Amino acid sequence: MRNFTISLALFLCLFVSKIVAQENTFEARAKAISIKIETITKTQKDSLKIELEAINNQLENKQISVAEANSKKQIAADNRAAKIEGRVGALQQELNNLVQEKVDGKLESEYRKKSFSIKYDNGSKMTKEERIQRNDSVYNISEKRTTSQFVYAFGVNNLVTDGKVSDSDYRYLGSHFYEWGLTSNTRILEKSNLLHVKYGLSLMYNNLRPTDDRIFVKNGEQTNLETSAIDLKDSRFRNVNLVVPIYFEFDFSKNKTKDDKPFFKSHQSVRIGFGGYAGTRIKSKQILKFEDDDQKTKLRTRGDFNANNFIYGVGAYIGYRSYSLYMKYDLNPLFKDNVVKQNNISLGLRFDFN
Repeated sequence: MRNFTISLALFLCLFVSKIVAQENTFEARAKAISIKIETITKTQKDSLKIELEAINNQLENKQISVAEANSKKQIAADNRAAKIEGRVGALQQELNNLVQEKVDGKLESEYRKKSFSIKYDNGSKMTKEERIQRNDSVYNISEKRTTSQFVYAFGVNNLVTDGKVSDSDYRYLGSHFYEWGLTSNTRILEKSNLLHVKYGLSLMYNNLRPTDDRIFVKNGEQTNLETSAIDLKDSRFRNVNLVVPIYFEFDFSKNKTKDDKPFFKSHQSVRIGFGGYAGTRIKSKQILKFEDDDQKTKLRTRGDFNANNFIYGVGAYIGYRSYSLYMKYDLNPLFKDNVVKQNNISLGLRFDFN
């Protein structure tokens, strides 16, 4: 199940490629990244399938017990998941850079590039007024009732303790989150662009960096922060969740008419959204960096750390066109059995690219 959910999430980028046509557009480069992710995922899934078949053969031939078979299957699944994560990590950075280029205005979208490449059939030049009119005729095409969007968000992350974030045990700027996924955007009202519903699938990465050389330690059903016995260069705890977000969005893009017929285009003005999300925890991991005999060492520890397997929360955003200020808050605590309940909260920027 874990490999299936990871693979499902990784295939999100592949669906973005449906709108791709030219090599240097944002959409085309997103497609190239998605193809790489698809290849990595398929290769690791095929390898895992072979390994599981070999383990099943050993079990059928009574070479190993059922317990040993289950243990070997879990180890194989964890190893393949680790390889997917490691190899996709570089692609995640590539995706981050691509989004930054888009934000900085260094990339054109496929739609805009096409609209500005229009020429008369006889090759003659257009006047400024004719060019504006031509481009308007391309842009002023009513969107479909339901459109798809690539969503990317990042920002700071922390825990709410006793109803407040002040005096936190976690670094404010060092703790961060990022989220990426694919959503569908459906206009609810037939003759108005105001109300939309957005729904889809997203991966959420919530990172916490404790202060004062502290680390998470699992003590039975409790997960506590304890001072490390060694001097740490970095201490980071990461929770990864696969969620289904649902938001109601008020889009204040004006309704327009062309040839006495109304047409609608979203993400042309101010937008306000509110809703929530629910999903499952894929994995939890603690990463420690330190020096051992002048050797730089990175220690990764995987486990459940008593973190909740089911996640649900609320979120809201307000923005203009594709860019928004975004906040999300987990309604259930990060650790399910801790005496002190702590809920994850995130604040950052969100991008919804048509």
